[in-house]
Amino acid sequence: MGETTAERAPAEQEERRVRRRRRPRWRIALAVAAVVAAGGVATVAVLRAGGDGGAERAADLPPGTAKVARQTLSDTQTEDGRLGYGPTMTATSQTRGTITWLPDSGGQITRGHRLYEVDGDPVVLMYGSKPSYRPLRIGTEGSDVERFEKNLSALGYDGFTVDDEYTSDTAEAVREWQDDIGVAETGIVDVGRVAFADGPVRVEAVAAHPGEPAAPGKKVLDYTGTTQAVTVELDTADQRLAKKGARVEVTLPEGPPVAAKIDEVTTVIEPGEQGEDPTTKVEVTIWLSSAKAKKAAARFALASADVEFTAGQRENVLTVPVSALVALREGGFGVEVVKGSASSYVPVETGMFADGKVEVSGQGISEGTLVGVPK
Repeated sequence: MGETTAERAPAEQEERRVRRRRRPRWRIALAVAAVVAAGGVATVAVLRAGGDGGAERAADLPPGTAKVARQTLSDTQTEDGRLGYGPTMTATSQTRGTITWLPDSGGQITRGHRLYEVDGDPVVLMYGSKPSYRPLRIGTEGSDVERFEKNLSALGYDGFTVDDEYTSDTAEAVREWQDDIGVAETGIVDVGRVAFADGPVRVEAVAAHPGEPAAPGKKVLDYTGTTQAVTVELDTADQRLAKKGARVEVTLPEGPPVAAKIDEVTTVIEPGEQGEDPTTKVEVTIWLSSAKAKKAAARFALASADVEFTAGQRENVLTVPVSALVALREGGFGVEVVKGSASSYVPVETGMFADGKVEVSGQGISEGTLVGVPK
């Protein structure tokens, strides 16, 4: 005799309850990928807890397990760089005449020495961040006067006060300097007879030839600094890596990695080819100025280099493998905590993602806790 409807009801209700308890283990896919792409930080919505403080009991144990670990997470990324001498600058003539001498490519020039010659007279290199723009003579006042007087003093000339006023004492020191470099002793510094750069320069390329006419705006040569640097071009999506002053690790073709820091960050717009839109890049300059870095780079003129950036670091945090995260039906993420022959889902808050690990925190999550992972 068959079962009655009343007899089947309890069995069907129990089956429905079992089905409701069975929660599928949804591994992170697009959701976690979006979190990582957005910088690796997310806050998980709190799951409705069951009676034991966790989510409902899982029907089966996971295929593998891993322990919650306490460690330091670093958000690192390695990019290709090129070793050289940093950004290239251009020296242009500020006076008319004939170019009579030019340095060789690769030559290094320091303060007080000729950068090139016009009409047989040297154009002398001085240090400063701004170019000259007017003659300096008795009565001239301004920051350009002070900049020139600082250089004159650094070259060993004295008898004047280094300030923003060009006095007769300054003119007397200038005449002495003019005698030493072999030009007319006028006591006046004409425009175009001094070239300013941030420091010592290395001639990258010569753009003119002796005998060519010089004129205001004519390109004479390209130069760089004398300290070697690694330059890296980053996509704008990786701009988080480019923080001035941030520490990096540089690996050259030979030798161990050397520590350095980011010195300059600039935005570069590269024109598109064959009608394509221009692209924007973030250019990072890392000067190899420490003694160890200089020694490592000294054997190379131009070379490729690997640069490891650290965008962020979290010390002494609890971590699990990224694969341990599950997307919970109630929203947010959790982990499957395994205790003996049973397991339960526990909601977690996620922090930094790095090296296949993710920072987690939440009730019931501590160092050594066993969580489920795929095989």
